[in-house]
Amino acid sequence: MFSKQHEYYEKRLLELMETMPPYIVEYLDSRLDHRSPLTLYSYTRDYQVFLNWLISEGITDVSNIKDVPVDILATLPLKTAEGFFKTVLRKKYILSKKTQSQNKIHEKTVNRMKSALRSLFKYLTIESEIAETGEPYFHRNVMQKIPVHKVSETLNERASAISGKIFTNNMDIDFLEYVEKQHEHSLSTAQKRYFKRDKERDFAILSLFLGSGIRLNELANLKIEDIDSTNFEINITRKGNKQDTVAVNPESLEDVQKYLLVRKERYNADDAPNAYVFVTKGRNGYAPLSNRAIQKIVEKYTKTFDKRMSAHKLRHTYATNLAEQTGDIPLVMTQLGHTSPETSLLYINTSREKARKAAEQMGKRRKRND
Repeated sequence: MFSKQHEYYEKRLLELMETMPPYIVEYLDSRLDHRSPLTLYSYTRDYQVFLNWLISEGITDVSNIKDVPVDILATLPLKTAEGFFKTVLRKKYILSKKTQSQNKIHEKTVNRMKSALRSLFKYLTIESEIAETGEPYFHRNVMQKIPVHKVSETLNERASAISGKIFTNNMDIDFLEYVEKQHEHSLSTAQKRYFKRDKERDFAILSLFLGSGIRLNELANLKIEDIDSTNFEINITRKGNKQDTVAVNPESLEDVQKYLLVRKERYNADDAPNAYVFVTKGRNGYAPLSNRAIQKIVEKYTKTFDKRMSAHKLRHTYATNLAEQTGDIPLVMTQLGHTSPETSLLYINTSREKARKAAEQMGKRRKRND
């Protein structure tokens, strides 16, 4: 069974494919059964930018990207290809409409575009086969000559960036207490009506993120049958549609159970085992909460408490707390669904930074008698 996110991006990908030249459609179709639709959708957006640039620069005389001939790619000069990536890297976008401040595209984004075009050109020069000749579309692969400049970041730098954007020093506990006992007092009469209706649901969402470290998509696709309150576990669908079972803080599962007790009445929701856990009330009954709706819930409460945070930052908060409590890299990897220990080491480094600062504060006590 595919997740809602999978179905959503597959639909958007198929719509975008209708605007692409036949050779790109052929490439995407060869990857549909094996690659994430989100990845392919992102790649296709990059192809859209690339083809539009070819037209705007007069490199091809067509007016529609669907009509860009494959011969243009086959004969693209290296200097022209380099010029495209320079244009993207130097392009500025508005960071704030209010202040009109600008920022440049991050080099990581440019590297992703390079990967997208490398994959396409590899297909066209090696993997594809024209029926009449048995040969690929062309043999010269200019994208092979474009270097990918790896963005250099130490674990300490990445850990430091994370620690400044998450809840630290038990702020996650303070946050949940705020949502449960204080948030209502900041609302208007109209806002309170919706808050009271959704309080148990919203609190369960926030508590589950902070009590399990699961991803946004994993929470959105959670079914009633996936909850094991006896063993304090939930079954989730990881990236790549892989099934996994993760532990959950008992208190967080209690919060989910409190929500389930009112879920059917509040949202007229089906309580069948295969029904989605987190739902919203609509004109024609109920519907599962979308990823974006859940993200907005997280942003709404975190903004009024301290600073606007994403669901991913709540995941980081849990991971940091787990690393701090256990120092167990394999455990952090398993719980978070990481494939690389380097990713999990970020959270160990984050907790080490906290320990260093604590040691500095402890040391300052000795100077009081000086």
